[in-house]
Amino acid sequence: MSKVILTFQLQKEKEEQLLSICKELHIALLKISMNDYAQKLGYLAGIQGFKREKAVYCGGAFPKEMLIFSGLNSNEVDTFLAEYKKTGLSPIDLKAIVTQHNVFWTPETLFRELMKEHFAFH
Repeated sequence: MSKVILTFQLQKEKEEQLLSICKELHIALLKISMNDYAQKLGYLAGIQGFKREKAVYCGGAFPKEMLIFSGLNSNEVDTFLAEYKKTGLSPIDLKAIVTQHNVFWTPETLFRELMKEHFAFH
């Protein structure tokens, strides 16, 4: 499985910094457009066996930035986050790892779940 980070609604400056970090760590960075918000995370992450859905996303842009990690182990995620922190850019609150439980979810489903958790903790 390839190492990839899916990005949603990132500011341009953050996107450029993430791209630099990802190149250094040999991680692919994929900016997901709203046209693909109806696709399953497994498809977006390039996981074998997932095909493009015919579903169409009719919602709006997510109001917060979101990162989804796929194919990275916990040490690799920690390394990435440590490198990101060194940039001094504001944190990205919504982050998740593709798991066997959410691989069939759409970005919108995961976004809603992460927002619930975010509000519960803050």
